[in-house]
Amino acid sequence: MNNGKKALITGIKGFTGRYMAAELSAAGYEVYGLGSTPANDLENYYVADLTKISEVKAAIDLISPDVVIHLAAIAFVGHDDVNAFYNVNICGTRNLLQVLSELEKLPEAVLLASSANVYGNTTPGKLSEESNVNPANDYAVSKVAMEHMAKLFNNKLPIIITRPFNYTGVGQADNFLIPKIVKHFREEKDVIELGNIDVWRDFSDVRYLARCYMALLSSKAAGHIVNVASGEMFSLREVITLCEELTGRTIEIKVNPQFVRANEIKELCGDVSLLMELTNSKLSKIPLRETLKWMLEAKS
Repeated sequence: MNNGKKALITGIKGFTGRYMAAELSAAGYEVYGLGSTPANDLENYYVADLTKISEVKAAIDLISPDVVIHLAAIAFVGHDDVNAFYNVNICGTRNLLQVLSELEKLPEAVLLASSANVYGNTTPGKLSEESNVNPANDYAVSKVAMEHMAKLFNNKLPIIITRPFNYTGVGQADNFLIPKIVKHFREEKDVIELGNIDVWRDFSDVRYLARCYMALLSSKAAGHIVNVASGEMFSLREVITLCEELTGRTIEIKVNPQFVRANEIKELCGDVSLLMELTNSKLSKIPLRETLKWMLEAKS
């Protein structure tokens, strides 16, 4: 099936990018990728440094995409080069938008992935898009700045900004919390060291996230900032209990004081009212138990 349209994914080699590519391909798009390093296993893939506008322009002019999903970013909060957050996440995004806005045929939709990290750690409960932003690290600050910068292009491009909450799935790096827990169960470890396990968070499945992005691309979402989340909360203790039920194994939890964050919010959840409104509530969530089962049973 081919709908005759081209989709460009920046950061296609990343965890989210591969699932987004599969979703777009299934919908009939010819999928193109953009990344900073070569990828021999991908077709229609272009190497371009987002911080160099000439490289971005050369690739985009060749592709002339109908829709764009901008996932490329320095995302690991512990990244050791602070300047990279700003250079890539703000300046790189601006270069992309500048080049797209100058195309002869403008894209039908441009989705920019921001982050729920912009809300910070001081407002508990369900957070809507109207909640105050209070970024607590350079990554989150760079995403807030990116959102504001993107508004400069709202009159030129149909921009949708998403704020995804926590999401996970097969292929996510082990330095993220749920993959770390799953890895311990897969390797049949007896003990796991964690921080505060009695905190409740909103966890989504990466496949659900890709479906949400797909639905937003084809909705009247341009000009909106949209939370992407499940709207449900689980504590880390409950995550471990689910893994124990699915594997038939128990694990000892040791709380490492070094992993405990000061003043950590007990409950953090995404209000998905706007997401449901824009997508006509057609999105079916994937239960966390199903996500964990998929991750636990995945071939390594």
